[in-house]
Amino acid sequence: MQDNITGGQHRAGKPGADALQKIVAVMLRQDIAALPRNFELVFEALSGGNPDLGQDFTTLGPKPSQHALDQLGLKHRLPGHCGATAERLQTEALKALSSIKAKLALGLGQKRSFARSVETAATSIRAEADVGIEQLLGELDLLASIAREMVQAETLLAHEVAEGLNTLETADRAMQAAKALTMRDRLTGLPNRAAFLQTLEETHARSTAARTSALVLIEICDLAHLHHQYGDEAAVKLVKGLARIFRKAIKKHDYIARIEADTFAFVFDDIDAGDAHIIAERLFNTAENNLVFASDTGSELGGLPLALGHVMAHEATDPLHWLSLAKTATQLARLNPRQPIIGHKPGQRQVA
Repeated sequence: MQDNITGGQHRAGKPGADALQKIVAVMLRQDIAALPRNFELVFEALSGGNPDLGQDFTTLGPKPSQHALDQLGLKHRLPGHCGATAERLQTEALKALSSIKAKLALGLGQKRSFARSVETAATSIRAEADVGIEQLLGELDLLASIAREMVQAETLLAHEVAEGLNTLETADRAMQAAKALTMRDRLTGLPNRAAFLQTLEETHARSTAARTSALVLIEICDLAHLHHQYGDEAAVKLVKGLARIFRKAIKKHDYIARIEADTFAFVFDDIDAGDAHIIAERLFNTAENNLVFASDTGSELGGLPLALGHVMAHEATDPLHWLSLAKTATQLARLNPRQPIIGHKPGQRQVA
């Protein structure tokens, strides 16, 4: 079963009892360690939502190594594996820093020893004006030996510093990738609710009555019923299909996110309420004219019921109020199929 089809945005799709038993059986049969990230990998491989991952998992053969599993998880950007890799690299980076610290301390000690040796030799030469050439050469040989050891230590340290920096950079990239995954909807690749709320806050802060922004919500009416009636595969194709349609229907600088299992959110800058309604109508018509998805029986389904609500930023006191007003407008549109697009008007009340 695919992640985030009919559940909440932050609740991962959970396999049923039969699917759970199948996953456990596969892991036991292939001697795969019972780690959360391995469970996630097997779940995604068996769900059918990612055919490439399923094929790659099959090619691993029986009893795959943990390294092979982790590499596969990284290839398909599974959050558990990205997070584990970032944590491992961070640990390696800390070890590298500790090693560099120790080498720096050793190098500093060698330099102090060399300085003391130079000072001792100079004092000895001053104290004994008639010092012989052999003794002088002996002192110089000692200093040269210490200097060679220092050069070798500095060379080794430079190499370790370079390797340590490379490890730190790799760890940073892995951590950034893992962080980015937490801000993305895994099914559609769109920004998720967490990313959306951040954008909503930033947009509301810079909006004014003279130069405002619009929030448009599009809800798939009764997605749970469609999922139950037509199956998981059809629901997955439906949501992915809508995501593709909406991405193509908006401009590059416009913002789209999937904030709930059945809800897409759009933010449009520097437009008025009339423009927002026109854009909402265009999105509705684009989805209605282009959406076709196959059910688990192979038949096609059209006429998807959608509800759209829109509201301007300056009409809300804060970002969450802005989202609440948009939800109210969307709820009203859902209750009136003959008017599937409703803009917020002052005085609208929350629908129970």
